[in-house]
Amino acid sequence: MTDNFELHDLKVEVVCPPGERIYCGAKEGDHFILRGEMLYLPKGQGFSIYSLSAVLPLLAAKQRPTHSNDWMSTDALVACPDPNCKSQLKISRIGKSEFSHADTTAVPL
Repeated sequence: MTDNFELHDLKVEVVCPPGERIYCGAKEGDHFILRGEMLYLPKGQGFSIYSLSAVLPLLAAKQRPTHSNDWMSTDALVACPDPNCKSQLKISRIGKSEFSHADTTAVPL
């Protein structure tokens, strides 16, 4: 028996209706990847802390297996936190990574 477990890798991407302005400095297609607890940005690209604050509470739940009927399995779009901005953040499950319990916590099984 191993202490391994899997989490979904996530891609969080900026999407915006054509012709609408994005106020946070992002552009359509800007994104980050989340693998485990590590967030990866493409070289030279930033990501608004306000946009990050809108998706951050959902990311740990989106990484975990969920029932196919659970809204967490189907709903992927999060509104920009700026009420004047029409952009959204799309959370996609893009793969899986395996982790060891012993490598992620000091608490024994």
